[in-house]
Amino acid sequence: MQEWIISIMEQFGYIGVFLLIVLENVFPPIPSEVILSFSGFMTRTTDMSIIVVILVATLGSVLGALILYKIGEKLNNQTLKDIIRKYGKVLGLTMNDMEKTLRLYKKYENKTVFFGRMIPVVRSLISIPAGMAGMNLSPFILLTAAGSLIWNSLLVVAGALLGAAWKDILHIVNTYSNITYAVLGIGIILLLIILIQRKL
Repeated sequence: MQEWIISIMEQFGYIGVFLLIVLENVFPPIPSEVILSFSGFMTRTTDMSIIVVILVATLGSVLGALILYKIGEKLNNQTLKDIIRKYGKVLGLTMNDMEKTLRLYKKYENKTVFFGRMIPVVRSLISIPAGMAGMNLSPFILLTAAGSLIWNSLLVVAGALLGAAWKDILHIVNTYSNITYAVLGIGIILLLIILIQRKL
């Protein structure tokens, strides 16, 4: 997949970045880390601009998030579970990923839309519970754009700074993802312990 992503970007430049980021938001198996870090590297080897790449990627993020938000508006919990059971492997989704995202949204709501844009996997899925909950569209777009802008800027700039070593970012993001999931897992366990103690 990595070679396919790179070839699309090399052929289509900004349009390739935009389309791939839209797809990445809708289909989590497409890694934003590869798209963004390689596009940062391309700003050193082509006439592509860092600022334009970041803006194009952020527009793609917002459009992809809006697609999932609109899908979320049409879903309820049972329908969502049925879709993931049937098509989860194709979409790169698991029930665990979706349940984790739903819990996060229920707990933090609007904050989750902003911060969720900076957590791999969650960054794509968070739009679905926002749509299901009927979150107001204006703050959804604003928070999605702001969170995406930060994530996109970090990876594009890192790719530009690292140059030919841009692939090193993938290892950093994987480590960051594992730490994030561990912290979230510990947080959920502590919350459950507190709730159980209150009931006793």
